[in-house]
Amino acid sequence: MAPCPAKTAFKLYDTFGFPYDLTEDALRSRGLGVDRAGFDSAMAEQKAAARAAWKGSGDKASDEIWFDIAEKAGNTEFIGYSSTVGEGEVQAIVKDGVNFDSATAGESVIIITNQTPFYGESGGQMGDTGRITTQGGLIANVEDTAKPLGRLHAHRATIEAGSIKVGDTVQLTVDVDHRDRVRANHSATHLLHAALRHRLGGHVTQKGSLVAPDRLRFDFSHPESLTHAQIAQVEADVNAQIRHNEEVTTRLMTPDDAIGAGAMALFGEKYGDEVRVLSMGRGDDAQYSVELCGGTHVRATGDIALFKIVSESAVSSGVRRIEALTGEAARLWLVERDDKLRQSAAALKTTPEDVPARIAALVDQSRRLERELAEAKKALALGGGGAAQAAGPEKVGAVNFLGQVIDGLDPKELRGIVDGNKQTLGSGVSAILAVVDGRATIAVGVTDDLTGTLSAVDLVRIGVEALGGKGGGGRPDMAQGGGPDGDRAQAALDAVKAALAKVAA
Repeated sequence: MAPCPAKTAFKLYDTFGFPYDLTEDALRSRGLGVDRAGFDSAMAEQKAAARAAWKGSGDKASDEIWFDIAEKAGNTEFIGYSSTVGEGEVQAIVKDGVNFDSATAGESVIIITNQTPFYGESGGQMGDTGRITTQGGLIANVEDTAKPLGRLHAHRATIEAGSIKVGDTVQLTVDVDHRDRVRANHSATHLLHAALRHRLGGHVTQKGSLVAPDRLRFDFSHPESLTHAQIAQVEADVNAQIRHNEEVTTRLMTPDDAIGAGAMALFGEKYGDEVRVLSMGRGDDAQYSVELCGGTHVRATGDIALFKIVSESAVSSGVRRIEALTGEAARLWLVERDDKLRQSAAALKTTPEDVPARIAALVDQSRRLERELAEAKKALALGGGGAAQAAGPEKVGAVNFLGQVIDGLDPKELRGIVDGNKQTLGSGVSAILAVVDGRATIAVGVTDDLTGTLSAVDLVRIGVEALGGKGGGGRPDMAQGGGPDGDRAQAALDAVKAALAKVAA
């Protein structure tokens, strides 16, 4: 009889996980064999295709080691949905991109086990932390867990005590506090996604996320910034779902069945033959949020405790970003804000409730004083009296000249002052400099009867050069420019007068 086709044997292995050896044993009793050469060829082709399709980190040497480990030891089984502790056998120990048989205290390594309760960073959710130990005295602190190839769980750990070798049986213990904070933030992103769709519309889809133990970040499609009212509505909706404290449920379904049941799928994500459908919250006639998700989540929405949006901003055209906190991190953020409000109230000599009104009154007072100060400076510049009154017109050559340096004057007032001086002079040139925060601005005006022989543009450029600047422009009768060296304001005024003396001699 003909041997079992290699294609059939390989499908049993690749699709259903049925080992080649068992296929061979089952057929042997019937006097049948298996096309081993064909099976090996199909296996080699599958591995080559997987390597070619894997984009990985971009470091081919780094990716190669994970393929070698996966081909030798198989995929890591994740047992962390139902437990935060587990037992596993060490399949590989990697240090600096090289496989080792063992490691000892003080070394930083990556440990691969056949199964683990540690979640590997994926889908924006950060990996678990915790400890790997043995009865023989090993203590390895797991600082992060990654997921190379999407099917291995790589524990990045520093060995604190003892030693570890391939083949050891180890105890794996997830840091529960870290896990709880991460999964609270992860579940909150699902509620946030649903709330945004409810409030803004069905066009809202997830464009990226970060789920960390201390915060969450959620990017979504929307053409414009959210108003304060919209942000408040979304935040209130999420907190309402938290207070309902509905149980979070998961079901295993085919991707098509899940999407047919209303589950949200992320564009660009690859899903296997079976997916986890996560449902949470209470809607009008259905659950509030239903999405495909392989991450870890709270048991009930009340475990999130509290949700607070702390910022909303643009990421790119048509994509917005919300950053938020949950649980204790959100409470501490609110406590800090309350402390700052009380400190502000004390400084303003009022109560926290009256701070907005007090600030509004102070802003109005400040604006009024600024207007009064500007008017006073302008009056001084125009000869309004007082010790700082400008000197009267002087003769420079045959031309009447009126110039002044004024500290703190708003440069916007210069043209008005120069126009006033031109009217006072009747015929002549005015140059006024305003010095603000170490920088000087100069404006020069020439009366119409003199623009045939004198140009305000030429005179301004001379003043600007003295101030350490470049350029300056305008018209023959009015020009303006500035420079960074306000300490040379008087020298700039003198330079304009000297240039005027040469032309008007």
